[in-house]
Amino acid sequence: MKAEYRTRLLVSVDCARFLLHQGLVFVVTDITNALASETTSIIVNDIGHGLFAILCDESCDASTKEQLAVVIRYVDLHGYVIEHFLGILHVSDATALSLKKAIDVLFSKHGLSISQIRGQGYDSASNMRGEYSGLKTLIMKENGSAYYIHCFAHQLQLSVVGVAKKHVQVSSMYNTLSTLVHFLEDSSKRQEILREQ
Repeated sequence: MKAEYRTRLLVSVDCARFLLHQGLVFVVTDITNALASETTSIIVNDIGHGLFAILCDESCDASTKEQLAVVIRYVDLHGYVIEHFLGILHVSDATALSLKKAIDVLFSKHGLSISQIRGQGYDSASNMRGEYSGLKTLIMKENGSAYYIHCFAHQLQLSVVGVAKKHVQVSSMYNTLSTLVHFLEDSSKRQEILREQ
């Protein structure tokens, strides 16, 4: 399968080179979208009618628009646990209902079903894991076998924050890093100087 992927990629690169050498206009976005669509089709075909877990996280993008990242985790035919990024969706707001609708649209687009979910992993935000109206609850109302597990990566982040709050040197290091990142983000010239260095 890796050889087939490599062949497809090399052919795509060769096509792009040919178009550039001929002076023909082509849109990189179209090629990127085509590759993403093909990759997603392969992932969905690998899942088939099997069961999977979803991992989701919502945040704002650089333009402060709400978005939802969706990852699928499943066991393939060889018994390996596979985890793939399925998509990033813009949502009108971060309410559980909006997030659920976005997942429904994504699943519908790819022929997946809420009934295939056997696990859900989110952070501890109330819109995600809320007992009465969170995303977890909305999905479990539709599929009682879609069990929720708190996202361990988020637990690691909470642990790091806890350590940073109790140790002055660690806290100082993170504050310095945060200040440095914001300082660099505010200027494209500074970012370019950093890249050159």
